[in-house]
Amino acid sequence: VSTQKYMGISIMSSVGKGKGGRGKATTKAVSRSAKAGLQFPVGRIARFLKVGRYAERIGAGAPVYTAAVLEYLCAEVLELAGNAARDNKKTRIVPRHIQLAIRNDEELNKLMANTTIASGGVLPNIHTALIPKKGKEEGEPSSQSLDQIAN
Repeated sequence: VSTQKYMGISIMSSVGKGKGGRGKATTKAVSRSAKAGLQFPVGRIARFLKVGRYAERIGAGAPVYTAAVLEYLCAEVLELAGNAARDNKKTRIVPRHIQLAIRNDEELNKLMANTTIASGGVLPNIHTALIPKKGKEEGEPSSQSLDQIAN
């Protein structure tokens, strides 16, 4: 430690390694989700992977990749469900809209084929055999003639 005078004031300066007057060098903690640019919690998913005993060891990239996949799937379903809600002139997404979104998308339907969504209902579908024919063909007997044959 050396002492110097500057304008009548003695200043002590440290020589060698040290903070050198930089003040506190603490940095704010940054989450793994923020580092990866994700909304889904990477740390929580890492904990679930460890506690779930899916493998003896879990790599550092596994929870990040899993969180990214889950976030993408969630965003995809929410976008389609929002479109379904808008089609039904609603501002709030309900389970029915999620069901319509998933069942109308080929890939999501394949992914969630064995999944039941509570209060989701079913897709509107009428079998073609149940729809009455509009035009009468020449070779086909009319319903009136069939009634006469039966009597």
